Amino acid sequence: MNIHLPRADVAEQTLAIIDEFKGLEGPLLPILHALQDEFGYVPQESMPVIARELNLSRAEVYGVLTFYHDFREHPAGRHVLKLCRAEACQSMGGDRLADRAKALLGIDFHETTPDGEVTLEPVYCLGLCSCSPSAMLDGEVHGRLDDAALEALVEEVRR
Repeated sequence: MNIHLPRADVAEQTLAIIDEFKGLEGPLLPILHALQDEFGYVPQESMPVIARELNLSRAEVYGVLTFYHDFREHPAGRHVLKLCRAEACQSMGGDRLADRAKALLGIDFHETTPDGEVTLEPVYCLGLCSCSPSAMLDGEVHGRLDDAALEALVEEVRR
């Protein structure tokens, strides 16, 4: 992941990614995914390049970027904790668990701890409805969470 590239390099890599996907029908989402895979987020410097190359307005590009919860506009922390916010998890105590996670980390959703270690994100279904409430930590899913299990996850990433 190349997070701290000079502006010209970001534009250059953005162009290379656009060239790779430009021939697809509806290339914007694959381009945004590829940029996030490359940088860990979608850099602001990429927006005008995407808009120009796809003949879209910057507002259209930004609208798509902000509509989907998986895209980030800023680098994430070293660890990403995603809490399921879907109905099944909410009905099994997901709201209380989310409040607990926010309190333990001292941040809200879409924020990163001041030390850059943990980003907290909502996710709208991990497919573990029968094991709710659930979370995903760095790509690994965890079901049937309670306060103790959540605290263990947070402790794991805080070490």
